[in-house]
Amino acid sequence: MEMSQEVSVVVWGDFACFTRPECRVERVSYDVPTPSACRGILESILWKSEFRWVMRRVRVLRPIRTIALRRNEVQSKIAKADAIGWMEGSKDFEPLMADEALKGVGRTQRQTIALRDVAYEITAAIHLPGGYSESNPPVKYAEMFRRRVEKGQFFRPPCLGCREFAADFAAEPPEDMTIEPPADRDLGRMLFDVVHGDKNRMPRFFEAELRGGVVEFPLDMAQAYWKEALA
Repeated sequence: MEMSQEVSVVVWGDFACFTRPECRVERVSYDVPTPSACRGILESILWKSEFRWVMRRVRVLRPIRTIALRRNEVQSKIAKADAIGWMEGSKDFEPLMADEALKGVGRTQRQTIALRDVAYEITAAIHLPGGYSESNPPVKYAEMFRRRVEKGQFFRPPCLGCREFAADFAAEPPEDMTIEPPADRDLGRMLFDVVHGDKNRMPRFFEAELRGGVVEFPLDMAQAYWKEALA
């Protein structure tokens, strides 16, 4: 897999939750963001159908701290047909009320073990599945990404695992941010990404290690992931 020069972005926030797939009911976060979570952050800043983000590493800038939260989660979602009807004006708008027991919507209180006071530097490279050319070099997208980061532009608000955990981002850590990398540790089996097939979803895992405040993402898994995803 041929890739361009690497690009980086610093993200931080008050809370984060990168949910372990084995803890979907009572959410428990990984200690660091997964490659798929990092990819989602970068895609929220810049997404183009011409290229794919290949996650290379994440540097943890603050100590790993956890917090127990109780969150309200709705038990259903708005139907696509209803949303289209509201946009077209053929149906009257009806908001989804989390406490509207008469319609069977309701809410569920769930415990969440989240991270607090987080900051990361995410590094990725750009892969062009259609191949490189003089008129379409990967550096074009790298520079486009850097400009959007400098201007604070995004397609959708970046989040740290859950949508309510908003993320700030910049090209460099803020001057008032204290950098305190956590101690080395083995993070165990971590979700790399999920390949969405025609009829099922196939998760891919790897053994993650935190060394010198950095988690390196295996390039061979990225190559295998995009080969399957683009098949």
